[in-house]
Amino acid sequence: MARRIVLTMLCLVGALLVTAVIPLGLLTTARERDSFREDTVLSARALAALAEDGLTEHNGGQRTASVLARASLPGEHAWVYDKAGRLVARTGQVRPGDDAGASLRSPAGLAPAGLATAGVVPAGVVPAGVVPAGVVPAVLRHGGTVVTQAQDQLQVATAVETASGRPPAGVVVLARSTAELDERLRVLWAWLTAIAAAGLVAGVLVAIGFARWVGRPLSALDAAAQRLGGDALDTRSVTGQGPPEVRRLASTFNAMAGRLEALVHGHRATMADVSHQLRTPLAALRLRLDVLAQDADPATAADLADAQEEIARLSRLVDGLLAVARAENVVTEPVAVAVAGVLRDRVAAWAPVADERGVDLASADSEPPVQASLGDGHLEQILDNLLANALDAVPAGGQVRVSAAPGERGVRIVVADTGPGMDKAQREAAFRRFASNTSGGTGLGLAIVHRLVTSNGGSAALSDTPGGGLTVTLDLPAAQPGHVRHPAEAVSRKGDDS
Repeated sequence: MARRIVLTMLCLVGALLVTAVIPLGLLTTARERDSFREDTVLSARALAALAEDGLTEHNGGQRTASVLARASLPGEHAWVYDKAGRLVARTGQVRPGDDAGASLRSPAGLAPAGLATAGVVPAGVVPAGVVPAGVVPAVLRHGGTVVTQAQDQLQVATAVETASGRPPAGVVVLARSTAELDERLRVLWAWLTAIAAAGLVAGVLVAIGFARWVGRPLSALDAAAQRLGGDALDTRSVTGQGPPEVRRLASTFNAMAGRLEALVHGHRATMADVSHQLRTPLAALRLRLDVLAQDADPATAADLADAQEEIARLSRLVDGLLAVARAENVVTEPVAVAVAGVLRDRVAAWAPVADERGVDLASADSEPPVQASLGDGHLEQILDNLLANALDAVPAGGQVRVSAAPGERGVRIVVADTGPGMDKAQREAAFRRFASNTSGGTGLGLAIVHRLVTSNGGSAALSDTPGGGLTVTLDLPAAQPGHVRHPAEAVSRKGDDS
């Protein structure tokens, strides 16, 4: 959950920054460039206004150059052309290689080599590296202002206007470097990137803190629920951490755990006490009936024998209740069990009973051998109950087959018989206590099987055997690689404990 909270917060903060920072940066960049462009155009027009007097006077190049020197800013380069397209003054360098790049020059002060550069510019011809070809003639013909971008310079060519209706007296070209603007924009984007990164980091830190604030009490509650499910009924969760909703959930969990503990302990105690207390009077009653049967007439002896059978049935019922109570009261750590060995061992133990009743009992080994994970001794109890039920139900000449194989969820054990089977309603109620299909049964065998299987994380299902009978299918969790308990180890351990 903590990871999902952090990722969600990161996506939200990232989306917010993308929708805010990038448009802000683009908008600021566009405004800065527009402002730079407008300022350059205004400066060019101001220079054109200042150069008007020099262009209208005879041989006014020196005066125009002086005006440009006073009006031009550092980093700017200006060129002034007369109405014939002749370069009459300039500031800065015309192109790389010219000397005195920052000096102010006019055609009158140029050396012969310079005069060639600053001389008359034929129509459509502009000094290389200064203004794009065709700009000056176009401005002289049509007037107005032309803005062009040349590498790292913004160039503005504007007409020197005179009286209304007369052609321009010349053209002023102003070139301003964009290096400072580009540097300023790079700094702007660097700041925006740093702010975005800081926002992301802050969002991650806040998300981690929030996830821990919410996740820790939930993790503690989850651990408490697992311990409670593992039969630690005295488990309680911490209630003073996290948001109010989580605190209320922890309080509700604790109240539920307390009530569950009281109910389970009461139920277990009642079952164990009642079952245990019934054993003594039943034993005494059976003994008294045996004594009475010795001196009774045949009719009375027959009635006493029927009563003894009912007492025997009641004793089996009490024993079953004790077995259920023990199955519900004992939670053991799961171990890895070699299923094939346990199957062979239990089939061998029940073989004499099957032979006595004329039932064919056999087991089938799986390839490869499978290992199940469940409580120590639970598989033996499960198989004993299933085999006892099957041998009671199958008539002479019938069959009981036990097999194990890898299943979809771990290990699958199948006990199939050819007895009378069960209808749908009987199968649905078979795992409930006291649900029996035979007159002498207690109805607890399958209930014990279901309790042991589900307590180990497995499942049990009943179905019809092809050709008639009942099939019990158990799906148990597979064991992790490690130590595997074999039947011989269980026998040895029981001998050591005794």
